[in-house]
Amino acid sequence: MPPPPPDARTDAGTETTPESATESSTADRADAQDTLDLRLPDELIALFGAGRAPVLTAASSADDLLDNVTDWGPATTSAGVFQLVPVRIERDLPLISRWMNDPAVAAFWDLAGPDDVTEAHLCDQIDGDGRSVPCLGVLDGTPMSYWEVYRADLDALARHYPARPNDTGLHLLIGGVADRGRGLGTSLLRAVADLVLDRRAACARVIAEPDLRNTPSVSAFLSAGFRFAAEVDLPCKRAALMVRDRALRAVL
Repeated sequence: MPPPPPDARTDAGTETTPESATESSTADRADAQDTLDLRLPDELIALFGAGRAPVLTAASSADDLLDNVTDWGPATTSAGVFQLVPVRIERDLPLISRWMNDPAVAAFWDLAGPDDVTEAHLCDQIDGDGRSVPCLGVLDGTPMSYWEVYRADLDALARHYPARPNDTGLHLLIGGVADRGRGLGTSLLRAVADLVLDRRAACARVIAEPDLRNTPSVSAFLSAGFRFAAEVDLPCKRAALMVRDRALRAVL
């Protein structure tokens, strides 16, 4: 599914941190199938207008709707070289499922349980229409975080804020306790937001919606160049709508 965004959630203890992650609105994701009222991207409208209905496979639609995340390439950060690598179930499920069973993560993602719980969540995106791409975050060759890059304007989230065409959302969780609480989340959020703006020319804004109660997570987004835009009532939480604007990226 094309999910709704992030929030800190990966401390092995009860305290969440900015580096923990960004919160995945599971309730919104469950509602993600009901998005027919949302505006189709111009590229798809043009194809229908020309009498050529596009066939959306998971691979081709991901290319069309998110400009081929697979080819975005690495980013150099203060912590090392970072890259988003699209998830492969057979390779990545055990690791991601283990992260989802961390109590601090489960409190926000609600995906604790046997591997098939996480597998179903991943397959909804991988086998979907390309509005959301689940990825491992690999830092200096080591998988250490889980990301979802998605079309916020085509997601259920768009019912709750004034969405614009090609708004791109992010969800994040940092898997290892050793990687939390040291500013890494802020560095990676900035790097990935910059990747989105660099690789998606039509995208003017990167969107996130951490739980408003999670002050450390909201702080991490602010430090990464996002601005607080509004409080938003979502089915499972009251969220802080965070926005990183292309026009302001040089000053925030």
